[in-house]
Amino acid sequence: MDHSSSRNPLIREVIHWPALFAAISAITAVGIAIGLGLPLLSVILEKRGVSSSMIGLNSAMAGVAAMVAAPISTMIAHRFGVVTTMVLSIVAAAVSALGFYFAEALWMWFPLRIVFHGAITILFVLSEFWINTAAPPSRRGLVLGIYATVLSLGFAAGPLIFSIIGSEGILPFLIGSGVILLAAVPIIMARKEDPQIGTAPDLPFMRYIFLVPTATAAVFVFGAVESGGLSLFPVYANRTGFTESQGALLLMMMGLGNVLFQIPIGLIADRIGDRRRLLSLFAVIGLVGSIALPFLIHSWLLTAAILLFWGGSVAGLYTVGLAHLGDKLHGADLASANAAFVFCYALGMLVGPQTIGVAMDVTGHHGFAWALAFFFAIYVVLTVFRMVLEPKRT
Repeated sequence: MDHSSSRNPLIREVIHWPALFAAISAITAVGIAIGLGLPLLSVILEKRGVSSSMIGLNSAMAGVAAMVAAPISTMIAHRFGVVTTMVLSIVAAAVSALGFYFAEALWMWFPLRIVFHGAITILFVLSEFWINTAAPPSRRGLVLGIYATVLSLGFAAGPLIFSIIGSEGILPFLIGSGVILLAAVPIIMARKEDPQIGTAPDLPFMRYIFLVPTATAAVFVFGAVESGGLSLFPVYANRTGFTESQGALLLMMMGLGNVLFQIPIGLIADRIGDRRRLLSLFAVIGLVGSIALPFLIHSWLLTAAILLFWGGSVAGLYTVGLAHLGDKLHGADLASANAAFVFCYALGMLVGPQTIGVAMDVTGHHGFAWALAFFFAIYVVLTVFRMVLEPKRT
């Protein structure tokens, strides 16, 4: 590990592997829990005869929770330490994940969603801060590509587990809860690498949202499309003639696209001057894929192919935006900017499922695809507009 820095003096510091492993473990658990949990809970609600709009509203609680948790995560970690805060979040997420099985009434799922996703959000913010501090500047894109790949593996593993075990009984809830708890082990083992947040951040929290607007808007679209897609694609697949298992496998193809493309995307992001071009390209691919979906949904293979490339480009919005953030800011400012980044992701998670659910109720099941296309179209307009106005800024 240390030899790399002696060979290449341009690398300011080596990669801190224990910290990287701990943060990646936390995010893997998050990915599996969300990838399993979102479709699982939606299918259970659909079976109970709950409307798409209400399923979307319940899924949107994830966004509400994350918007509350993101701004306070840095403050909590500043007081109690990053490792302690992450372990407590893991316990809260695991207990609430199991709670869904025992909560029969629909209203009980709302506070459970808030606790679960609030804890998951704190894990998100702190693991990303930890990763950005553990990554040397010259390898940031690569390290974040690895991070995003593992997160995507989690997202892909969740629907795969779901397709195998289904939605009946306590087993899917036990698996989700157990996976989250396992993430505590490497975090506790890496406690000596506990990153220091140091002094309080320089700016009010909301200012961090507008420091790198192309990046924060990218993660907003990612949050809307990813949470809306995971929550309501099983419903869309079911209404267009696929079985529960086939729908789950299609979701897995989206996750597989994320896995395959993240490290190449990270490497490209390390070498490109104006990252907005890359972000705009991903949004265009997302837009084209969304528009094509209603025309090709009747073929499982064509839908799987679309979702493979579509999934990779969507997750690229997250990876490239996060790498950009790590280059611009450091210390407490980086921790707060990470929180703002996750806040915008949460805002997307709030808006996405609700918009898509309502679109499906109003325009029929293909409203799923039209709502996704709408989000991508807005982002394409934003990036093109900013590149025309400020061609030299990154």
